[in-house]
Amino acid sequence: MTTEFLGVVVMYVLTVLLAIPLGRFIAKVFKNEPNAFDFMAPLERLIYRIGGVDPNRDMHWKENLVALLTINLVWFVYAFILLMTQGSLPLNPDGNPSQTADLAFNTAISFMVNCNLQHYSGESGLTYLTQLGVVTFLQFVSAATGIASLVLIVRSFLPQTTDQSGNFYVFFVKSLTRILLPFSLVIAIILAFNGSPASFDGKDTVITMQGDTVGVSRGPAAGMIAIKHLGTNGGGWFGANSAHPLENPNYLTNMVEMIAQVLLPIAMLFALGFLINRRKFTWVVYGVMTIGMLCLLIPTLVTEVHGNPAIAQLGVSQPTGAMEGKEVRFGPLASAYWSIVTTIISTGSVNSMHDSSMALSGTMELLGMMTNAFYGGCGVGFLNYYYYLIIAVFISGLMVGRTPEFFGRKVEAREIKIASLVALLSTLLAKGGTALAAYLFVTYGDADWAVKPSAWLNNPGFHGFSEMLYEFTSSNANNGSGFEGLGDNNFFWNFSTGLVMILGRFIPIIGPVAIAGLLAQKKYVPESSGTLPTDNGTFGLMTFAVIIIITALSFFPALALGPLAEYFSLK
Repeated sequence: MTTEFLGVVVMYVLTVLLAIPLGRFIAKVFKNEPNAFDFMAPLERLIYRIGGVDPNRDMHWKENLVALLTINLVWFVYAFILLMTQGSLPLNPDGNPSQTADLAFNTAISFMVNCNLQHYSGESGLTYLTQLGVVTFLQFVSAATGIASLVLIVRSFLPQTTDQSGNFYVFFVKSLTRILLPFSLVIAIILAFNGSPASFDGKDTVITMQGDTVGVSRGPAAGMIAIKHLGTNGGGWFGANSAHPLENPNYLTNMVEMIAQVLLPIAMLFALGFLINRRKFTWVVYGVMTIGMLCLLIPTLVTEVHGNPAIAQLGVSQPTGAMEGKEVRFGPLASAYWSIVTTIISTGSVNSMHDSSMALSGTMELLGMMTNAFYGGCGVGFLNYYYYLIIAVFISGLMVGRTPEFFGRKVEAREIKIASLVALLSTLLAKGGTALAAYLFVTYGDADWAVKPSAWLNNPGFHGFSEMLYEFTSSNANNGSGFEGLGDNNFFWNFSTGLVMILGRFIPIIGPVAIAGLLAQKKYVPESSGTLPTDNGTFGLMTFAVIIIITALSFFPALALGPLAEYFSLK
């Protein structure tokens, strides 16, 4: 267990050590300073010319939001059409069928919004054409959308008063050409050389040691696996995701995939510090997020290494910890670390089955998504933190009897209303969806629908409720992982989670970008001795307290009905 614990420490330390210089590089990219990928400039100019974009034009924050939303609408229509017709299109060596309308609706939204919730199995639900032309494509552009969204709020931190926030298209294209594409290529090469398939061959026939004949799916998976982690996307080429031996062959690839999915969320924090020249503020934010991560990770590590208490009561020793649903080649600690990090950021990939996690571990996984402010996804991680930050500034100002100010600009009624609405609506989506599902399950369990609600759950009682809560929480947090005991490929789950994913993605983007746009237009007042500092430990603790209090008030009752009740029932 000591070796496993050291592996977890090494993975995290390497991530931070790589994130600092990467953050500096990202800041150079968006400050238009010379950098290693300037040779991509001709390609960028070609993209601007084809798209009719003037890269030198600054846009109002409202124009940028319109650009962001309309281009995502185009991608949704494109993805929906391909998924509905994939069975008749080329690059389908295994003869997989087209998706139904409700499943295509869910899948197109899921990958467009960076959630990557999958109500299908990767090997049989998609073709090579849609794996690459829909899923992998959307994994690149959704991650670039998140990065560009963060850069849109940068000017609200600077002293200059302006109603312009930059050019979304320029930030978007540079995110692709200078960050996501080159670094994904490096990760894909490492995966391919370690056994992840990278060809267009169809299924291979393998005879197992037991003598069974099994068809093993293959395909150009390495590139998709690379961007799914670097872009905090998370969808699996294979149904078992990164628990599959071809998607995650060994401990080295496990480390590479783990580092890749945490790298950009942390690097974007440091990049923000370099962009606004407030590195102390960045370290405070990083510290709050890291403390939050540790509060979730440590209980998970402890409970997984001690094994299942129900088995322990039978007098059965568990020297390797709780191994149900976990891969022997990774062990419980590496799996526990993955399960927390993948849920506090928006990746949602898995190297173990979360449905088999201990009840306390499931609670921590859910809390990571409910909070949705510790590291988070590419760029949007800080946007989720931002509305908590605005609320903390407002409360702090009231406590000291001053008009709340954030970096020289007054936080007034409009900004706090927007921040509060974002927090409340996100809570409503997760809990409201769960309440509706529970009501339908109890009231119409035997109704003659395409799939009876009584057939949704493979587990009764507390755990069954947790499965439904997890599905909507994951959809709202744009995470995509799931308690896979839930039967979710039916009209209700495809349609309801599709709506939650759209709102859960764009509300936390629209709100912070609007707040930043409004603040940037206000007169800048230089900081003085009477200004409330927002870049010290005291304010960091205040922000942390606001995050914990809002999350507890919003979600504790739901947790008490599900994973916490299950945890205490095992005592």
